[in-house]
Amino acid sequence: MPLCLKSNGRYNHINAITLLVHINRAQALDQKVLLITPPFTQLNTPYPATAYLKGFLNTQGIPACQADLGMEVILALFSPAGLERLFAAVAKSPVRLSANARRMVQLKEAYCSTIGPVIGFLQDKNPTLAHSICTGNYLPEASRFNQLADLEWAFGTMGIRDKARHLATLYLEDLSDLIVEAVDPHFGFSRYAERLGRSAASFDELNEALQGPDSFIDILLLERLSERIAIESPTLVALSVPFPGNLYSAFKCGQWIKKHRPGIKVCLGGGYANTELRSLSDPRVFDYIDYITLDDGETPILNLMEHLEGKRPVDFLKRTFLRLDHEVVYCNASLQADYKQKDVGTPDYSDLRLDEYLSVIEIANPMHRLWSDGRWNKLTLAHGCYWGKCTFCDISLDYIRTYEATTAKVLVDRIETIMQQTGQNGFHFVDEAAPPALMREVALELLRRKLTVTWWTNIRFEKSFTADLCRLLAASGCIAVSGGLEVASDRLLGLIRKGVTVAQVAKVAASFTDAGIMVHAYLMYGFPTQTAQETIDALEVVRQLFALGIVQSGFWHQFAMTAHSPVGMDPALFKVKKVTEAIGAFAHNDIEHTDPTGADHERFSAGLRKSLFNYMHGICFDFPLQEWFDFKVPQTRIPADHIEHALLHYPERELKPEAKIVWLGDKPVLEQQQRKKKGRSFTVTQLIVYTRREELKIAVSEQDGAWLESRLPLLQPASDKVWTYAALAEDYATATGQDFEALWQGPAMDELRELGLLVL
Repeated sequence: MPLCLKSNGRYNHINAITLLVHINRAQALDQKVLLITPPFTQLNTPYPATAYLKGFLNTQGIPACQADLGMEVILALFSPAGLERLFAAVAKSPVRLSANARRMVQLKEAYCSTIGPVIGFLQDKNPTLAHSICTGNYLPEASRFNQLADLEWAFGTMGIRDKARHLATLYLEDLSDLIVEAVDPHFGFSRYAERLGRSAASFDELNEALQGPDSFIDILLLERLSERIAIESPTLVALSVPFPGNLYSAFKCGQWIKKHRPGIKVCLGGGYANTELRSLSDPRVFDYIDYITLDDGETPILNLMEHLEGKRPVDFLKRTFLRLDHEVVYCNASLQADYKQKDVGTPDYSDLRLDEYLSVIEIANPMHRLWSDGRWNKLTLAHGCYWGKCTFCDISLDYIRTYEATTAKVLVDRIETIMQQTGQNGFHFVDEAAPPALMREVALELLRRKLTVTWWTNIRFEKSFTADLCRLLAASGCIAVSGGLEVASDRLLGLIRKGVTVAQVAKVAASFTDAGIMVHAYLMYGFPTQTAQETIDALEVVRQLFALGIVQSGFWHQFAMTAHSPVGMDPALFKVKKVTEAIGAFAHNDIEHTDPTGADHERFSAGLRKSLFNYMHGICFDFPLQEWFDFKVPQTRIPADHIEHALLHYPERELKPEAKIVWLGDKPVLEQQQRKKKGRSFTVTQLIVYTRREELKIAVSEQDGAWLESRLPLLQPASDKVWTYAALAEDYATATGQDFEALWQGPAMDELRELGLLVL
């Protein structure tokens, strides 16, 4: 029985073993793993993959350590010693420098003397420096500061520290420009050598770059790697590659290890491998890496360590590429199942340098600012996507296709553990689309435990996000959501199988906004068969959403056909054509295509982005859409009040008997006062509700007031009992003999609904 496949699909008998060798789980593995995120991902927070794997290995009793080499390289580079090395390298560079670069070289002393304090400021260790930065006389300035004419426009209402962070970010970007021009053309804060990794069907160009001399950044990277390996003495180095921009440096790490520490094995996994390397067949890849694993990493890395100890035959690895007899083989005969979400452990950030990350402000886009400013603990609520139908998405891949949620209690246990470990209460839930039902239960559990947590996540704009659910999420600490409006056209949303309409998106966005939660819309143009008319109509919808203030942030991206999406797997169904059918021996994901029935989508790029930039700043809503384009575009067919009309006429959600009723307020107080009017004495009964800002008095009957005073505390999240509308109605009828519907529809309940009585 063949157990391993060549990557071209033919069977390869590796050895005669046909029975799985039993692994004694009680027998400890004599391995130590070094988990590495190679340069570069984010400056402000670690990418979570290594923390997830370390948390899992903790549950198995396997020693593991982790390093964000991207952050370590940044800190080594942007230091007084690092800039001295940089300017020395620039002086030796054969490149003819631009006037901008020559200016920076002349300001070398200013850069070297300011870099330490600036980095400290961006690490929130030196906040008073903001005043010096904002004087305009402290930081040396090069071409990035030419955009300062727009600074007051973008940051005029922000505080001095935000403005200083933006100026300090421009200062770092100036230095980045110098690096790119003079010593390393591949450098970028989060996109290092990205072009070499993005859809590289052939390994040739990346291989050629790896065979060349080490660049200035390579040298800094390999120094950090050498130090880490000397300190940790791992037997296995696991490289997490989430993005194309991490690929080159991951292979550079593997190259160094194979040359200088050949006894250490190297494996590679992560988002890039999961999407791009599923058809890998080029054996040269394994000159740098020993193993490449796909999809969830817990079982593959555990099986790999068992194999390295001779306790598991190579045949019985899980979802693992390797090279045998000069050929690439894919081993996936392991009988061990993937671990359930409840069993993977809590992400462990303990040995990352969390207090040294940089809070930067690159651009004024509110959601991008959240992404780059502040330290966020990254956590998933569930594995995969609960929707899993969007036709542009890689829904055939495991990380999206296989949906599995865990319980709110387990998740909030993990949140508490991570807060204690990191000292940070900010969380970015990085789900493809966070499930509304689980979000509700997590929010209730956070409120039940009285935890102060600030969090944001990705969503689908689905009808489950009622106004009351949005208010609950806000009360639990939710500050922002990002969701895919994609092409703002009901016809195209149907082709995408998004499961929403434009009217529904508007209603949900309005509910989040009314609850004080920022809304970011992912916007798409160029979906198959999209016409110029539909593009302009979608822009008009976006204009109205921003003009009404129900969406505050957005970003346009052009549709890309990927190999693992329904469009990529069946392009004829969507009336597009692949330019080539060939699958490269290395990466395979993005597919070049033509759209015979659609518009020339690329022409719209600049106008869409320019208009959105202005809408996000709250201006130019009265500009004709034609003004954004330098070519003739159709007049929009969308009525000027389309979104406003959709909101006014959106159907009310039916109140179901099983709906949960939750009270977010504190215990009310019933007060009775004797009053006189025209010589007649009477009693006034009021229910007093204390909010964090004020106290409000609600007129009620004595009977209703007594019932509400006793029942509202039972509806709080901390209550042991879950109350439904039906249960509450029955309780009221039993206690008072009256019809609950009359109370529920009355003015007292309307006021309580405004103060935090929610229907979920």
